[in-house]
Amino acid sequence: MQKHLTSLAGLNWDDLKFFLEVARLRKASSAAKRLGVDYTTVSRRINALEASLGTLLFEKSRTNGFSLTNEGQRLLGYAEAIESTLHMACEQVTGSGLAPSGHVRMGCTEGFGSFFITPLLSRFVEQYPAISLDILPLPHFISLSKREADIVIAVERPEHGPYVCCKLTDYRLRLYATADYLDSYPAITDVSQLAAHPFVSYVDDLAFSAELLYLSHVLPNASARLRSTSVVAQMVAARQGHGLAILPCFLAAEAPDLVPVLPDQVSLTRQFWMYCREDLRKLKRITLLWDYIRAETEARQGVLMGHSA
Repeated sequence: MQKHLTSLAGLNWDDLKFFLEVARLRKASSAAKRLGVDYTTVSRRINALEASLGTLLFEKSRTNGFSLTNEGQRLLGYAEAIESTLHMACEQVTGSGLAPSGHVRMGCTEGFGSFFITPLLSRFVEQYPAISLDILPLPHFISLSKREADIVIAVERPEHGPYVCCKLTDYRLRLYATADYLDSYPAITDVSQLAAHPFVSYVDDLAFSAELLYLSHVLPNASARLRSTSVVAQMVAARQGHGLAILPCFLAAEAPDLVPVLPDQVSLTRQFWMYCREDLRKLKRITLLWDYIRAETEARQGVLMGHSA
């Protein structure tokens, strides 16, 4: 008991901030960059925390970086709870009479983030000028456990984790090409004729979700002459007349030179899911953004389902 009190008395609470960043990023250099300090400061703080607790929190190696030990994994849960409690406490102490403030980072898929969500967020920050936003429209998975984002919009629902999740919306995809491209080939009147055409699609083995492998659902034996991990790059290639591309209707709506091909025969419906950590969901700025995105998305179902521009 006396040893516990001594350890607690010698604990520097600020060291937990360094512990959290290293645990999430697994590299002291990356944690140092995010915290705005040098590598030696991070290393010194971690060593001090381990000394005060009398236990090893990380296994350190040149190849694997900083890997949590069993003790470090247990501490991580408590440290994240402390971090969330501090966020809530600061929000409550500032008073309900003040304008909502703080910072939120939102991660989402590339096309949806760039062409649908970003315009919505531009209006959100005008409405709530004391809230700052980072938008991360990336063609890969974004991790909440590493705190790469506070809210994520993805094409798959998370299978497990301490998350609050909702289905944000359905969206439709169709086959598109330019009018010039279609004029250069015989009229396409049936799906069976598509095999003779070049396609633009994803790099199968680099797609971050099986939900993105649309071409295999439409034409299982089709091959693409031009492939990209970026749906925006695929749209650009289709607009240049390099082939047919399966694109979200909301993305194709940004390109009036693209026209749907066999819209009644080639149509896929997918979903976007929105989720965040349970410990952040009650923060005022998170709640405001969450509800705003849901309402604005609901109001634009026609664009998402290809019924309107």
